[in-house]
Amino acid sequence: MALILFQRDHCHLCDQALAVMAEARTPDFDSVFIEDAPTLEARYGLRVPVLRDDARDIELDWPFDAAAVRALL
Repeated sequence: MALILFQRDHCHLCDQALAVMAEARTPDFDSVFIEDAPTLEARYGLRVPVLRDDARDIELDWPFDAAAVRALL
C-alpha cells in the first residue's frame, strides 16, 4: 500500500489529519507538501489535507475521522 498525505506547511487542518491518522494507527505513509508543485497545487489546493492510497487510486478528503481512515486501509 502506497499512502500519501498531501498537505501544506503551517496548516492546522493538516495537523489535525496527522492526529487522526495516528489514532487510526495508519502504517507508513509519505507526506507531500503541495506549495512548490504547481500541478499538485492545482489539484489539491482547496482540498488539503488529502490521504491517498496510490495503489488503489482512492482519495480521502478532509474532514475524515479514524474510522474513515481504517476503512480506507
